[in-house]
Amino acid sequence: MATPRHIYGLVGAGGSGREVMPLLRAQLAAQLDAGQAEVVFVVEGDPPVSHVNGIRVERLETFLAHPQPRSFNVSIGNSRVRERIAGLCETAGAMPVSIIAPTAVVLDECEFGEGAVLCSFALVTSNVRVGRFFHANMYSHVAHDCVLGDFVTLAPKAAINGRIQIGDHAYIGTGAVTREGQPGNPLRIGRGAVVGMGAVVTRDVPEGATVIGNPARLR
Repeated sequence: MATPRHIYGLVGAGGSGREVMPLLRAQLAAQLDAGQAEVVFVVEGDPPVSHVNGIRVERLETFLAHPQPRSFNVSIGNSRVRERIAGLCETAGAMPVSIIAPTAVVLDECEFGEGAVLCSFALVTSNVRVGRFFHANMYSHVAHDCVLGDFVTLAPKAAINGRIQIGDHAYIGTGAVTREGQPGNPLRIGRGAVVGMGAVVTRDVPEGATVIGNPARLR
């Protein structure tokens, strides 16, 4: 009996999903060419179209009901939505898959939770620990000795310098920069905090706070 074809669902067919799907296809090129895998966009509710960029689109419920092996990732910027959908998929038996662009770079002794997305030219250097369903957008970087929680999002060109701790669900905006922390005294960005576009973070950011500007200040 033939081995069932593995189906990989990328939840989200908007801008983020359309940027990430080519990375997933590249990662699975050998399996796709051999007919061992299929990729689909997955959306909640009825799909407005049948295909996006040549890839079939199906309802979340349909994807989760497939009898063959299923893996998934969630390419949606809102981290709370990402968490909710990841929970639904895992409860239904789908397995998280990390998606790493061919041009992304990860150096020594880094640890990632399930479901990471590292987009084109993202960089994670040495001795970094990252939680589940991390999103590193294009040209973002995380430097040495950082610890990031679950469902953290880095927008394009966000720069997380060394010895930074970032709580779950924090969002770091496009072009934002952090000051490097000190040995034994990391700079901390709290759970659910938002760092605005282009902000320069020089001190700790409280949980749930939004900071903007240079130097970053509470909004």
